[in-house]
Amino acid sequence: MNTTTDCSIPPTRRDHHRHLYQRLWQGDPDADRHADALLDRLLADTAPGDSDPPEDPAELEAWMATGHQRVSEAYRDYLDQRARGGPRRFFQCRAQALYFLRAIAPTKLVDGAWLHGLTLHWQDSRLRPLLRIYLEELGDGQPDRNHVLLYQRLLARLGCETLHGLDDNCYLQGALQLALGRRADRYLPEILGFNLGYEQLPLHLLITAHELAELNIDPHYFTLHITIDNADVGHARQACRGVLDLLPEGDDRLAFYRRVRRGYALNGTGPGPRALLRRFDLNRELERVLRRKAEVGRLLHPDHCRLAGRRLNDWLADLAEGHGADDFLLALQRHGWVQRGRPATQSRFWNLLEGEQASMFGVFDGYERQLLHDWIVDDAAFAAPRRFRRAPRPRHASTPTPTDAECRRLEERLTGLGAREQMALLGEMMAPRRHFTPAGLFATRRYARTLAGL
Repeated sequence: MNTTTDCSIPPTRRDHHRHLYQRLWQGDPDADRHADALLDRLLADTAPGDSDPPEDPAELEAWMATGHQRVSEAYRDYLDQRARGGPRRFFQCRAQALYFLRAIAPTKLVDGAWLHGLTLHWQDSRLRPLLRIYLEELGDGQPDRNHVLLYQRLLARLGCETLHGLDDNCYLQGALQLALGRRADRYLPEILGFNLGYEQLPLHLLITAHELAELNIDPHYFTLHITIDNADVGHARQACRGVLDLLPEGDDRLAFYRRVRRGYALNGTGPGPRALLRRFDLNRELERVLRRKAEVGRLLHPDHCRLAGRRLNDWLADLAEGHGADDFLLALQRHGWVQRGRPATQSRFWNLLEGEQASMFGVFDGYERQLLHDWIVDDAAFAAPRRFRRAPRPRHASTPTPTDAECRRLEERLTGLGAREQMALLGEMMAPRRHFTPAGLFATRRYARTLAGL
């Protein structure tokens, strides 16, 4: 990996990508320089793969159709295997599913960001398919369709909003997408290629949606992408059209398309779904959680709180220093606080955590409680809930109106501006850190209406 490019953040820092992600998301004064450094480094490391787009752009749509057929057949094979009694391929337990949803959150919370820089070029009809993709990622300004809001709400329902303990590489793909979105004028071919790859229907998306539903986790965010990325009239085809419409004529054509293919390869940046799932180890994750809780609670228990004849504060002091987790968990079992291999409600320790009357209510979030639950039951027969069934959702029930304070202020700022200035301001409000706010949703609706009227 090339580490000579100045990014103002040492690449050896353990939280390098997280800090870079935050700087790009916030748009700090050096964000463009950080974006260029990251993209140049990643592009230098890209290598062609077996699934890359064809060397001849005229074969692009046939390549897309072939890929879609291959994924469809693989998914059919997966469903047949499951129908014959085969195990889930991704999620061994519900805790692993929550682990995965947290690990991909930095990417999903900037969904569509790579296209944001194109909003300034609304008058270029060749960009219309790509702008439509961006607007649909933003739900056309409707909160029940905005992808980032949908993912935020999914995490909130699961009690997984806090992203403590994520590996730094979980922020790399999101940082890449933010960087592309900031530097559209410099990296347009790479954006086209990245978008081409990101909007194809992957097998892992289909399997994820299926297995989340089996674990009683709402798969709507993922099923939405399955439908919207279809190869007929969806984002997959629009992405192909965007490439073909923007290919220049003459001598620059092949060089431009080579950059498109390099941008496509950026889809492999950061850990993929299978790599993330392989990292999950329930016992290791549980020990990490206990250590974090011990750092906060090791001085808060009176001396009469004891386990195996030892003060609880002493147990927690050991955990906070990174040792004694196995002994602590074994003591919970030996002294009747945990009944492993049985429903969690039969364990005294679990009943301290679950329910509003529980004395330790609020100490563990949803993901942490799921880790404890799945460690206690230690058996899929107790851990597998019924398949998710979604209740009908009211459409646009919470759509903000121009009378909301933020929207009203934006309306006032737009008054008197020319069309170019208005669209620039609306595009600014559609940035990754703003588009899901009331004013950002309002701006997206205004931008979409103007674009549709051209």
